[in-house]
Amino acid sequence: MSCWLRMLRFAAVRSGLGMLTVRRALLLSRSAHSAPQAEYRPIKKVMVANRGEIAIRVFRACTELGIRTVAVYSEQDTGQMHRQKADEAYLIGKGLPPVAAYLHIPDIIKVAKDNGVDAIHPGYGFLSERADFAQACTDAGVRFVGPSPDTVRKMGDKVEARSLAVGAGVPVVPGTDSPISCLQEAQAFAQTYGFPIIFKAAYGGGGRGMRVVREYEELEENYQRAYSEALAAFGNGALFIEKFIERPRHIEVQILGDKYGNVIHLYERDCSIQRRHQKVVEIAPGFQLDPHLRDRLHADAVNLAKQVWFCICRCAGGTLRAVIFTLCSSIFTQLVTSRLFLSVDLVHAQLHVCEGRSLPELGLKQDKIRVNGCAIQCRVTTEDPARGFQPDTGRIEVFRSGEGMGIRLDSASAFQGAIISPHYDSLLVKVIASGKDLNKAASKMSRALAEFRVRGVKTNIPFLQNVLSNSQFLHSTVDTQFIDENPELFNLKPTQNRAQKLLHYLGHVMVNGPTTPIPVKVKPSSIDPVVPPVTMGDPPVGFRDVLLRDGPEGFAKAVRAHQGLLLMDTTFRDAHQSLLATRVRTHDLKTISPFVSHNFSNLFSLENWGGATFDVAMRFLSECPWKRLQELRALIPNVPFQMLLRGANAVGYTNYPDNAVYKFCEVAKENGMDIFRVFDSLNYLPNMLLGMEAAGAAGGVVEAAISYTGDVSDPMRQKYSLDYYVNLADELVKAGTHILSVKDMAGLLKPEASKLLIGALRDRFPDVPIHVHTHDTAGAGVAAMLACAEAGADVVDVAVDSMAGMTSQPSMGAIVACTKGTKYDTGIALEKVFDYSEYWEVTRGLYAPFDCTATMKSGNADVYENEIPGGQYTNLHFQAHSMGLGNKFKEVKKAYAEANKLLGDLIKVTPSSKIVGDLAQFMVQNNLTRAEVEERADELSFPQSVVEFLQGHVGIPHGGFPEPFRSKVLKSLPRIEGRPGASLPPMDFKTLEDGLRATHGDDITPEDVMSAAMYPKVFQEFKEFTSNFGPVDCLSTRLFLDGPKIAEEFEVELERGKTLHIKALALGDLTKGGQREVFFELNGQLRSVLVKDTVAMKEMKFHPKAQKSIKGQVGAPMPGKVLEVKVKVGSKVEKGQPLCVLSAMKMETVVNSPVSGTVKAVHVEPEASLEGDDLILEIEE
Repeated sequence: MSCWLRMLRFAAVRSGLGMLTVRRALLLSRSAHSAPQAEYRPIKKVMVANRGEIAIRVFRACTELGIRTVAVYSEQDTGQMHRQKADEAYLIGKGLPPVAAYLHIPDIIKVAKDNGVDAIHPGYGFLSERADFAQACTDAGVRFVGPSPDTVRKMGDKVEARSLAVGAGVPVVPGTDSPISCLQEAQAFAQTYGFPIIFKAAYGGGGRGMRVVREYEELEENYQRAYSEALAAFGNGALFIEKFIERPRHIEVQILGDKYGNVIHLYERDCSIQRRHQKVVEIAPGFQLDPHLRDRLHADAVNLAKQVWFCICRCAGGTLRAVIFTLCSSIFTQLVTSRLFLSVDLVHAQLHVCEGRSLPELGLKQDKIRVNGCAIQCRVTTEDPARGFQPDTGRIEVFRSGEGMGIRLDSASAFQGAIISPHYDSLLVKVIASGKDLNKAASKMSRALAEFRVRGVKTNIPFLQNVLSNSQFLHSTVDTQFIDENPELFNLKPTQNRAQKLLHYLGHVMVNGPTTPIPVKVKPSSIDPVVPPVTMGDPPVGFRDVLLRDGPEGFAKAVRAHQGLLLMDTTFRDAHQSLLATRVRTHDLKTISPFVSHNFSNLFSLENWGGATFDVAMRFLSECPWKRLQELRALIPNVPFQMLLRGANAVGYTNYPDNAVYKFCEVAKENGMDIFRVFDSLNYLPNMLLGMEAAGAAGGVVEAAISYTGDVSDPMRQKYSLDYYVNLADELVKAGTHILSVKDMAGLLKPEASKLLIGALRDRFPDVPIHVHTHDTAGAGVAAMLACAEAGADVVDVAVDSMAGMTSQPSMGAIVACTKGTKYDTGIALEKVFDYSEYWEVTRGLYAPFDCTATMKSGNADVYENEIPGGQYTNLHFQAHSMGLGNKFKEVKKAYAEANKLLGDLIKVTPSSKIVGDLAQFMVQNNLTRAEVEERADELSFPQSVVEFLQGHVGIPHGGFPEPFRSKVLKSLPRIEGRPGASLPPMDFKTLEDGLRATHGDDITPEDVMSAAMYPKVFQEFKEFTSNFGPVDCLSTRLFLDGPKIAEEFEVELERGKTLHIKALALGDLTKGGQREVFFELNGQLRSVLVKDTVAMKEMKFHPKAQKSIKGQVGAPMPGKVLEVKVKVGSKVEKGQPLCVLSAMKMETVVNSPVSGTVKAVHVEPEASLEGDDLILEIEE
């Protein structure tokens, strides 16, 4: 008579009928009590007919006992660790599907016979509960480390075991007496006993083939899924049905017996924390189990094992609870905790008993088995709890385990470079922690899980950490509904994975080049800038201290009362827009910020945010603009910050609801913004007033900016006359602006015009500070700003010398030097300007691909004719070259002037300047003159921006729209009257935030909501980028743009005190999948990432991916194989209707329709293998 380790599983129910299930066990038959004598036959070579951590666990025990080991593996498991841990390893099931290989008995027996194996251990799952396998071993003369074939047949068949209990008169949960053969039998059972019911695999466990059905409509689908899963997992799809017990507490008692009738218990464990009927966390011994009930459970379990029949368990309080038992022959799901809290090696015991030794010989007597504290086991799996524990597959790029005192790990595929396939169980590693009590063991487990670093595949570690910190888990009892009733367990803290994501980004740049578009093919400089020395301590007091103390009104008075000329430095924003296409990164701004804070505290302000830099930060630099503001604010606490607010357009290029503009200003102020320079591209007063009101309501300094164009010194140009500007200023001052600004975007203010305009404004508004902004395109910027100062301006804009001139602002050094010793003295040390300029001169070299000097060598006085704004001038120059019109830039500039006249001579600043520019390039590309455009206006297809302008989407220009040009272009298109945003409904920020959280997780900030409100598509792409590539703003600019060179070593500071040491090692060849492996050394350890070669992949065919932004595109929720497609093209489907069935890791998932509609296209067929997010089908709503 064979002998075995037995596991009795008690499912204690809160009320009503209970159940005892005896699992993973062999119960001794009545004949065992006669204690027959058995011959001792030592085992010399053991094969494990299994894979993964179970096989390795047996190999280790065998090695400790001096037994040689043999592994078997499928074709898909050639890289698995279990075959490397054995002394010998042999392929089985060649040409068979992955699971079928381990179910192929003839191959397994052949390998055993051919290689002198004298014992086969089945592990758990697969063939462990198959009587025909045990019989095949016996017939081949190979010992089966387990029960006899007859006992496996009786006890491995849950239906027969159930019949034994019924025959013995044990009250059982209602169930079928034999495996069901068709759906109709299931329907009949449900009609008799009602719902809920549960399908169970008759020849296996582990949650496979188990499906709970709560209503009739679910019956057929769950029957098919349970049958299919059982067939795939155990080679037999037979099912039986039971009435489903709600809220049981799952307690298991482990039993060990030998061939001589000796039986002992090894105490119990609580396995109640489950998902999909699979154990997630186990606790041994059972927590808060009544001592009397525990003793009865142990005694009854031992008696039941000896009698092979039944028992009645008496629960606390004297209530009788009936029990049913099911017996199986595999054991390994529960062994590990026993060893830690009992100090008993059960695998050793198994092997010795199989050799013929008795339990007393092994020192295993009941009175010597003592509980030693508490043990917890967690199954770390490659599953995503946020997506219903769907299995994840892929390559483990990083694996670092948690270790230390009281921690044990049982793993197989957990190593760097391992491939997690969809073919087998998702278990990665079992982690077992022991301590003197539950809380101590939980503390150690939490610490160990926190030390794990698994990258490349998702894991359930964040979920396990939530379980371990749950108060009910630590201080009360749990049942099998614990996970379902505690949704907070799914509030998962996202893993940062910053280092590996950055390696992915660097690898991507090395393989595919920069992620941001490069206007010209020029490499960034290899020289890094040196930061001038900064004094220790806090920076000096600045104008921001005045603002914080006295508020906006007091600040404005202080500015007006200041002796000397104040400067606003645009080096942190507008100088980029004018010279470097807004591409300067936060990394380089932060580096120089402490120097600015300590040496330029008497600046009026720094222009460092808003306008075009807001969306460009996300769109091209993959940075959060709000984070830039926050970090610069922390580094420069003493100098006011100024931003550009496009009136009713905020920082966008379109109209927003009024509440969106107000909310934006509020959030900007909270994040450190001080001065809001409010302008409108058409000087359209209603748009400006909204922006002013929003900035003022937020508590900011309101600086209303008049956009300047034309020439007030030219009596022939009267559309934008001196009276026009003074009258507009009157309205702005009446509206309550704190500061009055003149915004000369194209640099059209000549010295004489400066005196006239600023002089007139100063005479009209003696108490209001005046601030002037200009560009130096023609080269007269310094002279114009000095003229403004003489005429009464309080503040003028400058850029540091190495970032000044041409389309940028006038030189800071020039203004400082020219005013030194005069009543306009700026109070800024010239030598500090030189140091500041030297830093930016070297930094500018890093942005060579974006520098206007790559295509433009000087400014040009023709700006007085074409009136192109500074920032647009450089952009147009780049665009002309990229479109092959570089040799026609002169024509583009002339066309710009003509387009401006066509549109009625506009104020030209974003977005109106873009409208003029679009029309100009349209004219050049189509060789159209102004006269031809006017003549053919009713037949030409104009740029969308031009059409929307004429409709009134931007506002109403001074003097009205050009007629008949407008009517000819628009024809019957609708027109907007008045302020465009006035008719828009308020934005629902709560709904927007909820949508963002649903898409991107709970780590959504108020700043994220505003970014999405301003630029929905750009924000979505930014979040997707950072999800893939991490915080690229930590990288130096050269690395960000060009990537590292092979063998280059560098450091990346993730945050204070956390620095990565990286070395680029090698770039691999192209794989069949269109990827290249890029090798790095990270903190002294080898790392590699797989990068798709975008150029090569254009020539290779790949399955399309579902676009998350398109509701009707249904993607694979996990990698796997298509089992069934339930619809076809043209099928009408309802939301929630099953579309297809996928299988991965022996688990089947039904993909349901996200919307109602008609199937437009089906992109898969049965047996197709899919990756995550592969497009399955398209539905048209």
